[in-house]
Amino acid sequence: MALPSLEGLLESRHAVVAVVTQPDRGRGRGRKRSPSPVGELALAKDLTLLRPEVIGDSDSLEALQRAKPDLGVVVAFGQFIPKPIRCLPSLGYLINAHASLLPKYRGASPVAQAILDGEKRTGVSIMRVEREMDAGPVALTRSIEIGEEETTGELTDRLAALAAEALLEALDAIAEDQAPWTEQDPALASLAPKIARADGRIDWKRDTATCVRRIHAMAPRPGAFTRLPDEGDDGAGLRILRARPYAGSAKDAPQPGQIRLADQPDAPPLRIGTADGWLVPLEVQRPGGKAMDPAAFLRGYPLQETNLLAGTTAKKDEA
Repeated sequence: MALPSLEGLLESRHAVVAVVTQPDRGRGRGRKRSPSPVGELALAKDLTLLRPEVIGDSDSLEALQRAKPDLGVVVAFGQFIPKPIRCLPSLGYLINAHASLLPKYRGASPVAQAILDGEKRTGVSIMRVEREMDAGPVALTRSIEIGEEETTGELTDRLAALAAEALLEALDAIAEDQAPWTEQDPALASLAPKIARADGRIDWKRDTATCVRRIHAMAPRPGAFTRLPDEGDDGAGLRILRARPYAGSAKDAPQPGQIRLADQPDAPPLRIGTADGWLVPLEVQRPGGKAMDPAAFLRGYPLQETNLLAGTTAKKDEA
């Protein structure tokens, strides 16, 4: 989310005097410690780079004081920012590009929550950072439509590009002392709490549209998942990364969790029953494996026409 904003700032008339990002983490298959994408760009551009475990410690505070910023810009930082940092710039505040149309969806997971709730539009808000989470006055908002089959990962990428544009517009207005700050109405606020792995469990007793939205909201991480017939509740399960409602004709009404394999030439290779119809997985993944289409998955893991909620068995290929 943050990288396009830094790239845009570096190409603008506004000077970047320092970059703050998360500490180096283990990444990739070997879990080798390496900088975040923002950190990599800052190093490549020979910028002052801070990677504190906790922003506001004595070292990061002193380093930022030496940089003498006029304004601070925050994008997807993921830490609480204490008052000494918030008030450090000469203008006395930081601004944040938040991925929602505030005051709606304050919190850690605004993109996923918008998809979960079936919103048709979302956007970004450029706001002042205050102690209360995502509650500061807003300088501007920009909105976009949410695609019918768009995942959180895809929508986040589009919002990241939109945030980079909106930040530059806001910075230009701030530089000219023309930013139209508007206080948020707390009565209209809603929360988007952090998404946990357990939030990805698909409840087949819900209607198809709700299940599809959960699948898209959880992709690519943590991933919506369902147990397989030969696994208990603690099994590795199957992640479903993309899906759609079944638009074809069905011979009978499904039961929630019912597995149906292709039963006619134009039928999808796999569909699963919900409370009001069939859901068609379009992309699936076993933990640790590659994402694939259901036909490829079924060649290596052939399922029986059983029910995911009934605890019946399914055969694995013994060849």
